[in-house]
Amino acid sequence: MDLLKIGLGIVTSIAGFLDAGSIATSAQAGASYRYSLIWAVLLGTLIVICLTEMTGRLAAVSKHTLADAMRERLGFPYFAMPLVAEVLVDWLVLAAEIGAVASALQLVTGISYQIWAIPVAFVLWLVLWLGSFGAIENGVACLGAATLVFAIGAVKLWPGVHDIAAGLVPAGAHAKQPQYWFTGISIIGSLMSPYIVNFYSAGAVEEKWSAKDVATNRIVATLGMSFGSTLALGLLVICAVVLAPQGIKIESYGDIANAFTVPFGSWGIPLFAAALGVAAFGAGLEVALNLSYVWSQGLGWNWSKNLRPQQDARFSLVYTLAILAATPLMVIGFDPLMVTNFSMALNALIAPLIVFPLLILMNDAAYLKKYRNGRFGNIMTIILIVMAFTLALVAIPLQIFGGGG
Repeated sequence: MDLLKIGLGIVTSIAGFLDAGSIATSAQAGASYRYSLIWAVLLGTLIVICLTEMTGRLAAVSKHTLADAMRERLGFPYFAMPLVAEVLVDWLVLAAEIGAVASALQLVTGISYQIWAIPVAFVLWLVLWLGSFGAIENGVACLGAATLVFAIGAVKLWPGVHDIAAGLVPAGAHAKQPQYWFTGISIIGSLMSPYIVNFYSAGAVEEKWSAKDVATNRIVATLGMSFGSTLALGLLVICAVVLAPQGIKIESYGDIANAFTVPFGSWGIPLFAAALGVAAFGAGLEVALNLSYVWSQGLGWNWSKNLRPQQDARFSLVYTLAILAATPLMVIGFDPLMVTNFSMALNALIAPLIVFPLLILMNDAAYLKKYRNGRFGNIMTIILIVMAFTLALVAIPLQIFGGGG
């Protein structure tokens, strides 16, 4: 196995699995419900492993990204629906990631995130403008070591296996509360973000994966997403141990940062700020790139992050416009955490548009030849489709009745 390929799984995990959405929702779950939403993190992990493995296999064997194959196989009229929906959701997610990086800087400087938003957006754009796919991938993967603070803190505060095991199934008084289920849906929604699977499949094509990488893809998807899951669970444990007994509800990233002062003392806030900043910045790169990928692939443009901007002007224009459109939400003062929570629920709402075509694509001999889904793969895909439609049906009612706390 080419160990360098693990970088794609790690960067997708750090910048996709462990983004502002999963950080916010995991922390809120721990602070409000202690360990009783661990099942949602684990379920979301299984879902994203299945989705990334399938889209990676599709890209490796067919040389088509998910967006490209969807447009070619199902036609542009169908593809236009997830394209429009994803543009709206990714706009909000990108704003949330910019806001999270700006909030991390606010934690260590005291300067408002509204002031930091423009410099953060500019650096984000500059990295995309100057960097190749490999440089961005390896840079985020290396800097992602900062997020290990979530796991280290959880080990230092470890509550015991019995308490953790109790959260493997939804039960107790919490299960009767709409807000509990809204938080659970938000956790799963944060992990079913379309940009994760689109970016992963585009990355596999960028790195020129082939059929010989199918086994590697399975390992990369599993290890990468499990890495992100472990860190998200670590954050949940820290907030459950520190914040839940005090009845502190998370209303800002500062509330999460304060929890880190227990395991890390005076280093807690800067350590959390570094982890949040790295994860959200990586996610911002990934979301902005994903918008360029899906637009270019959907409209039949040339696309590659390894081309210089002057060689791929339309591709570069899309992520430039995306950053310009997302930044004002933070500058005018929208709460980054509120935008994050809302966008995570919307992820669950649009998930069926992305998951349903997989059942067709993963059984298409023209694309996958002998690497088509077997019986187990099809069963898992059908389960994912049912879950996606179920989540979509309950996301808005829970947003109305449970989202307000």
